[in-house]
Amino acid sequence: MRDEEKDRRARIGVPRLALGALSGALAGFAALAVAELVAAAVRPQAGPVVAVGGASIDATPAPVKDWAIRHFGTDDKLVLQLGILAVLAVLALVLGVLAVRFRRVGAAGVLLFGVVGAAAALGRPDSTGLVDALPSVVGALAGALLLYALVGRLTAAVRAPVTVPGSVPEEAPEEAGEGPPLSEGWDRRGFVLAAASAAAASAVVGVAGRSLNTSRGQGAIASRRTVVLPSPRSPAAPVPRRAGLRVPGISPFLTPTGDFYRVDTALVVPKVDATSWRLRVHGKGVRRPATYSFDDLLRRELIERDITLTCVSNEVGGPYVGNARWTGVRLADLLAECGVKPPSRGGPADQLVARSVDGMTIGSPVEDVMDGRDAMLALGMNGEPLPFQHGFPVRMVVPGLYGYVSACKWIEDIELTTFDSYDPYWVKRGWARRAPIKTESRIDTPKPFARPGSGTVMVAGVAWAQHRGIDKVEVRVDDGPWQTAHLAAEDTRDTWRQWSFPWRAVKGGHTLTVRATDRAGTVQTDRRTRTIPDGASGWHSVVVSVE
Repeated sequence: MRDEEKDRRARIGVPRLALGALSGALAGFAALAVAELVAAAVRPQAGPVVAVGGASIDATPAPVKDWAIRHFGTDDKLVLQLGILAVLAVLALVLGVLAVRFRRVGAAGVLLFGVVGAAAALGRPDSTGLVDALPSVVGALAGALLLYALVGRLTAAVRAPVTVPGSVPEEAPEEAGEGPPLSEGWDRRGFVLAAASAAAASAVVGVAGRSLNTSRGQGAIASRRTVVLPSPRSPAAPVPRRAGLRVPGISPFLTPTGDFYRVDTALVVPKVDATSWRLRVHGKGVRRPATYSFDDLLRRELIERDITLTCVSNEVGGPYVGNARWTGVRLADLLAECGVKPPSRGGPADQLVARSVDGMTIGSPVEDVMDGRDAMLALGMNGEPLPFQHGFPVRMVVPGLYGYVSACKWIEDIELTTFDSYDPYWVKRGWARRAPIKTESRIDTPKPFARPGSGTVMVAGVAWAQHRGIDKVEVRVDDGPWQTAHLAAEDTRDTWRQWSFPWRAVKGGHTLTVRATDRAGTVQTDRRTRTIPDGASGWHSVVVSVE
């Protein structure tokens, strides 16, 4: 009879474990849905997926982060969140199976993940206090209770008596940790109803949470909609007619806002209400600390400039560079009003630390910000208020510096300090303290592995050396001599320049290479370096097959 009992257990065990896994999945779904709803009442950034994702980004080594940007581009955040959800799904299935035998342990496992989410939320730089732990904690409690209840319907079956002919029936002994033997007559209908109800309720709660999280930004959206940028007192000069070449496949001279690259660590784009936004200026050498509102900046003298921005994570020939028309307030003037002097004039601070509403810190050299270049607090981009993903209501733009040492989005605080006394976010992770943009060039057309026909093929692209300007671009075919390309008209030394080269292509495989020379006489180096610690270098090449 003992063997028969084991056979019966085996027949029931497989579906029982499968239903346990299903229970775990439903519990995980419920936990995330409830957390989403609670986060709507707290703030979207306090949600467990966002908090754990942010902590993961902070803990990721710089080379891994650089690899993610290189391979996933602007989808890197989506990939990270999907990865977190996939891991949580697997763990939920495992906890469900575990709960079939160890019901309390499975439920405790769900609670443990709530603790992890809460710790991640409280550890974020922009944490608002203990309230940020609520989404993870409440979600985990809901998930743990649901798992405990669902598994209870699997294990609360009638105890199956073991009988021997001619003897008094007695209960079969329980195996350690397994609970009472499962009868084949367990409450299937009750489990199905409970599971279906839990799934439906979780879906409703999740949708409600997502909807409320979306609506939280309506005030910020409305504030942006009402912004009218005054005409700049110092408008940008008209773009020279010949600054844009009519070559199919070349990057447009001014990058459309929707196509402008975005690289940052924000898993949830901050939506800041311009009516309540404030910027504080303080720190070492600030004789007159001040706080500015958005309207204060709008009332100041505005400038408008075409400036090319480049991300330090841009590989040779990469896409993370774009040219836009920015409208804003001269940062040097604002700092001077606060009594700030650059180090060359005796100022004690050599670093400007900009802080974002999401806790990001970016350090810029005070000397560069105040040396006469068009460093600004930008309010507009391509004639419109800044989009949220590019820093609305206010961001920094500094020509000639990589974004990680200049382009703080969603800025709310400027502190004057020294490089010796403070390391900003990226410096702590191995990037250089100072990062002027390197002289680079890129072939836009033909694309790699293109198959153009023989005859004249137009090779074209862009070159940049912000705040120095481009003086010459050269193209080489295979191992032949360098040949001078045609340069489009220059807008300013802070923008990229388009170039073109008519190539008399012959059949076969060929390698096209480009290099640039800036106005300081520096020729783009052929030495290949990684993006870490201060930007990639090397020549860009494409391989084509002429037919």
